Amino acid sequence: MTALEKATGDTVFKFEPFVLHVLCRELQDAQLLHSVAVDSGFRNSGITVGRGGKITMAVRSTHCLEVPLSHKGRLLVSEEYIEFLVQVANQKMEENI
Repeated sequence: MTALEKATGDTVFKFEPFVLHVLCRELQDAQLLHSVAVDSGFRNSGITVGRGGKITMAVRSTHCLEVPLSHKGRLLVSEEYIEFLVQVANQKMEENI
């Protein structure tokens, strides 16, 4: 809260979800991993194939959170709301684990 009160610009509370990049030898391996990831709730997962044929499977969670807290140094939310955001972010972290 002290840092927020001293801020002169914009501040954002941000929680980024779990991401795991896996280099796969075969496309079939990536497809199998993708199916497992999506079935496990990692709905933002995907497969990319680079120009050189490198196959990467990204396992991504949907547990993101991004909330503006201040604008031009003016606090937009209460301390109680920030405490609530921390609780929500901590719960999302538990879900990531």
